[in-house]
Amino acid sequence: MVIELLKFKVSQELREIFIQKDEEIWTTELCKYPGFLSKEVWISPHDLTEVVIVVHWQSREQWKAIPEQEIKAITQKFDESLGFGYEMSEFGEYQVRKFPQK
Repeated sequence: MVIELLKFKVSQELREIFIQKDEEIWTTELCKYPGFLSKEVWISPHDLTEVVIVVHWQSREQWKAIPEQEIKAITQKFDESLGFGYEMSEFGEYQVRKFPQK
């Protein structure tokens, strides 16, 4: 399993709209692709401007098989639906390491 981790900075007053639109647009679109397993949205009680999105993919190959033009189209749709700016402050990719059960 591969984890895609995205951190965003969003105005505190607009954070919930950002999260709702992300679910409505990004999650709906990502669910259509092979390899998409699940998605979580984390919010910090200490930084009300931070939104962390964690996407679980079956494999890196399946995740990266999404055509770049489709990612751009989804991003454009998302940005237009928001009508306000945000900043991606961090991007990460991780592999889940599981140890054998004893």
